Amino acid sequence: MNGCFLIPIYNHHETISSTVQHLLPFGFAVIIADDGSDAATKAVLAELAQQYPLVEVITLPKNGGKGAAMCAAMQTAYQRGFSHGLQIDADGQHDIADVPKFWQAAAKCPAALISGAPVYDSSMPLGRKIGREITHFWVRIETLSLQIKDSMLGFRVYPLQSCVDIIQAHRIGQRMDFDIEIMVRLFWHGVPVQFLPTKVIYPAGGRSHFNMLKDNWLISKMHTRLFFGMLLRLPRLLKRHWQVKYEN
Repeated sequence: MNGCFLIPIYNHHETISSTVQHLLPFGFAVIIADDGSDAATKAVLAELAQQYPLVEVITLPKNGGKGAAMCAAMQTAYQRGFSHGLQIDADGQHDIADVPKFWQAAAKCPAALISGAPVYDSSMPLGRKIGREITHFWVRIETLSLQIKDSMLGFRVYPLQSCVDIIQAHRIGQRMDFDIEIMVRLFWHGVPVQFLPTKVIYPAGGRSHFNMLKDNWLISKMHTRLFFGMLLRLPRLLKRHWQVKYEN
């Protein structure tokens, strides 16, 4: 394994320095994908890249969405020779104290996608909770499986070659639909998925870039695509489902 951190960012100049400084002691490279951020964020990112040799900033020419930033970060990391990338948000939502157990799980099963199973506190907005449950319902249908405990949390260790193969073969969701679609497609390609419980918070005064109308519409269209994609893969998914059931 040769791992790195992957951070998509759009206008989080208040929190990115703290996030990076907490990650640097692990000794992994930090690849930050700037998704067309404002001048304040670009200034902070330039300072981080200059101050810390482990930090690399790649800049998208315009804001394309979280998925666009992650696709760029994954492909860059793979080109740099990294085998695995741990995706983590720039806004402080994710518990960095859990990073070691994510890397340990990836080392034990390098072919797998290691994802967080979120444990939320009372700070989670009700609308987000309802939206997640709807997506979980559709993902179970699209995979014909109950193995995927959460498909929306962007705190994961990705096997990069599998991800890059999928990105190059399909047009993956470019906004908030990315985390869901890449997980479903990895599952379809036979990549094992493991989940680790991790605490997730919605920081007071935190800034979300989730657009209720636009992103929910994109997610709805994505589920439609994935549903018909599931039908094309139905025999293989059914065989896999019964194999897992028999083994258990």
